[in-house]
Amino acid sequence: MLTAFARAFKTPDLRKKLLFTLGIIVVYRVGTHIPIPGVDYRNVQTCIDNAQANQGLFGLVNMFSGGALLQITIFALGIMPYITASIILQLLTVVIPRLEALKKEGQAGTAKITQYTRYLTVALAILQGTGLVATARSGALFQGCPVASQIVPDQSIFVTITMVITMTAGTAFVMWLGELITDRGIGNGMSILMFISIAATFPSALWAIKEQGSLADGWIEFGTVIAVGLVMVGLVVFVEQAQRRIPVQYAKRMIGRRSYGGTSTYIPLKVNQAGVIPVIFASSLLYIPALIAQFAGGTSGWKTWIEQHFVKGDHPYYIVSYFLLIVFFAFFYVAISFNPEEVADNMKKYGGFIPGIRAGRPTAEYLSYVLNRITWPGSLYLGLIALVPTMALVGFGANQNFPFGGTSILIIVGVGLETVKQIESQLQQRNYEGFLR
Repeated sequence: MLTAFARAFKTPDLRKKLLFTLGIIVVYRVGTHIPIPGVDYRNVQTCIDNAQANQGLFGLVNMFSGGALLQITIFALGIMPYITASIILQLLTVVIPRLEALKKEGQAGTAKITQYTRYLTVALAILQGTGLVATARSGALFQGCPVASQIVPDQSIFVTITMVITMTAGTAFVMWLGELITDRGIGNGMSILMFISIAATFPSALWAIKEQGSLADGWIEFGTVIAVGLVMVGLVVFVEQAQRRIPVQYAKRMIGRRSYGGTSTYIPLKVNQAGVIPVIFASSLLYIPALIAQFAGGTSGWKTWIEQHFVKGDHPYYIVSYFLLIVFFAFFYVAISFNPEEVADNMKKYGGFIPGIRAGRPTAEYLSYVLNRITWPGSLYLGLIALVPTMALVGFGANQNFPFGGTSILIIVGVGLETVKQIESQLQQRNYEGFLR
C-alpha cells in the first residue's frame, strides 16, 4: 500500500490532482477558524470551554461544518445547505414532470438541475444563517453559559444582515471549492469536504472520552472506543460493499453484417441502497419538535414533554421513533430512487432478460420482490448503526458525539471507499497493480 502511495505521487498528472485536492482542503480548514464580523470570539471560546453545547439541535450541522458552527465562523453552515438542496431536488425530480424530463436529457439536463441546486443552496443558506444568528443573539446556542447572551454584543439590523451575508457567502465559497475538487482533483468534491469536516471532529471527540474516563486515567475507555471503532468500520465496509447481483443476458441481434448483443451482465442491487439519506431525513424530522419547543415561550405542558422525551436523545420514545423513521425512510428513498418498471422496460427495449423470468411486467415484479427483501436488512443495519452514539450515551455515559457511529461512520467509510476506487482506477491505467494488492 505504501508503494502504491509512492507510485501515485510519482505519476505527474495524478500527483497534480492529489496536491490540488490537499490544497483545497487546507483552504477549507483555514476558513472554518475565521470568525465572522459582529461576534465576540472570546465569549464564544468561553462558552465552548465551560458550557455544554445544545448538541441535540445543532449536533448534525456542527458535525458537517467540522465544528465551525459552534465557533460561528465564516464556514459555520458548511455544506449542510448544499446537502439539503440536493436531497430536495432529488425528491422533487420524482414529483415534478419538468425536473424528471430534465433528468432524462443527459448532460444538459443535469447541468440545469445543478444550477437549480446552487440557487436553492443560497436560499437555504440565507434561511439557516438567519436562524443561527437569531439563536446566537438569544443565547440559546449554548446551555448553562453565563456569557451566552453576549456572543453578539451589537444586535443592530446592520450587524445582523452583515453576519447573514457573510455566512451565505461562506457557503457559496465552500460549494465552489467542492466543485473545483470534482473538476480538477480526486473524487467527488462535496463528499471529500464532508469527509474532512467529520474527520476533523474525531481527535477532540476521542480525547473528550479519554478525559471523561475514570479507569486508568481514561486510557481503558479510550482503547475500548478505538477497538469498537475498528469493529464498526469493518462491519460498515462489509455491508456497504454487499450487493445482490441479478444476472442479465442480452440476445444476439444481426444488423447488416454485424452481430450485436449476446453478452451477459448483472444488475447490482446494494444491501444499503439508500446510503446515509434515511439517517439524515430521520434526524432532521426529529429536530423539528425540539426546535419548536426551544423557541416557544413559557412553560407549557407540551413543551416540557418534548424537552423530556426528544431533546436529550436518550429517552426510549426518541430511540424508538428514530429507529422506525430510519426504516421507513430507507424503504421510501429506495422506492423513489430505483424504479423496477423503468429498468424492466429498458431491458426489454434492448433485448435483455433475466434467466428464468419473462421480460416486461414479470421482470419488474421480480426486481421489486428482490429489492424489498434486501432493503429489510439494509434498513435495520442503518437503524442500528445510527443508534450507536445513543447507546454509548445511555450505557456508558459517553459524549453524545461518539465518533464511531451514526451518520459520521457511514459517510467516512462510503467516501473513503469511493476515493480509493478512483485512485486505484487511475493507477491501473498505468500499472497492472492497483492501489491495494
